[in-house]
Amino acid sequence: MAAIEDRYISLLTDFGFKRIFGTAPNKDLLINFLNCLFAGRKVIKDLKYNNSEHVGDIYTERKAIFDVYCESVDGEKFTVEMQNASQKYLKDRTVFYSTYPIREQAPKGDWDFKLDPVYTVALVNYEMNEEAFDQQAISHQVQLCDTATKRVFYDKLEFIYVEVTKFNKTEDELVTLYDKWIYALKNLAKLTDRPAALRDKIFDRLFQVAEIARFTPTELREYEDSLKAYRDMKNSLDTAEEKGVIKGIEIGRAEGRAKGRAEGRAEGIMLTAKNLKSMGLSIADIIKATGLSENDIMKL
Repeated sequence: MAAIEDRYISLLTDFGFKRIFGTAPNKDLLINFLNCLFAGRKVIKDLKYNNSEHVGDIYTERKAIFDVYCESVDGEKFTVEMQNASQKYLKDRTVFYSTYPIREQAPKGDWDFKLDPVYTVALVNYEMNEEAFDQQAISHQVQLCDTATKRVFYDKLEFIYVEVTKFNKTEDELVTLYDKWIYALKNLAKLTDRPAALRDKIFDRLFQVAEIARFTPTELREYEDSLKAYRDMKNSLDTAEEKGVIKGIEIGRAEGRAKGRAEGRAEGIMLTAKNLKSMGLSIADIIKATGLSENDIMKL
C-alpha cells in the first residue's frame, strides 16, 4: 500500500472516529463534543465506556455493534455512530439500536420500569433529505411529542442526526466550538497545519492523537486498512451516483432521475460490500458500512 501523505487521520474512517471518540484516554474529547452538541440543554461531567457489542434476545438473535457506547455519571446512555453510506432504513436502524440500552436497564425480579435517558447520536456523511427536518439545518433533535400541541411527551429518549456533509463553513466563518468540531470532523485529514480557528485548548489533544507520524506500525496498518475501505466505499457510491444521474437524464423525467439515482446507489452499495468482503472485513462491519442484510452479503 502506498505511503499515506496526510498529516492527520480522517475522522470519517472507522479507525479515526473510534481513535478520537471511542477510547478512554480521549474521553475528554467526546465529552466536549457532546456538550457542544447539546448546547447547554445537558452538561456531561464524566463518561465511562460500555461494551459496544450487544447480542439480541432469543427472538431476534440480532447484534448491535455501536461505534461508541458510553454512560454518564448520572446514568444517561449515549450511543454515537458515524454513517458514511446512505441507508434506506437509517431511522429504523437508530430506533432499533436504541432499544438495546433501554432493555439492558431491566433488572431481574420486580421493577417499577423507571428508565435512565437514552440518547442516540447519528453523524451522517450525506444529505438525509428527510421531509420532517429543516433542510437548512445540519443538526436535528427528535423526541416523542404530542402531534397536536407539539410538546415533548417523553424526554428520556432522544435522537440527534447531524448531516456533516451539509457543513460548508470556511475557517474564517467558524464561531462556536460546535462549528469547530464539525469543521474538524469533516476536514481534519485535509489539513497540513493546525488552523488558527482551532487553537482552543480542547483541540490540543485532538491534533496530538490524530497525527499519523505518532502511530505505531500496528496502528498505521490498521489506519491504512480503514482508510482504504472508506475510500473504496466513497468511490463506489460516487460512481453509482454519477451513473444514477446519467440514467435519470436519459429518462428525462424527475421520477426517472430519482429512480436512476436509487438504482445506481444500490448497485454501488453492492459493489462496495463485495469489495469489503474480498478485503476480509467481518460480516458485522460490512453490514454497518453498507446497511445490507447478512443474507445479501453471504450471497456475494
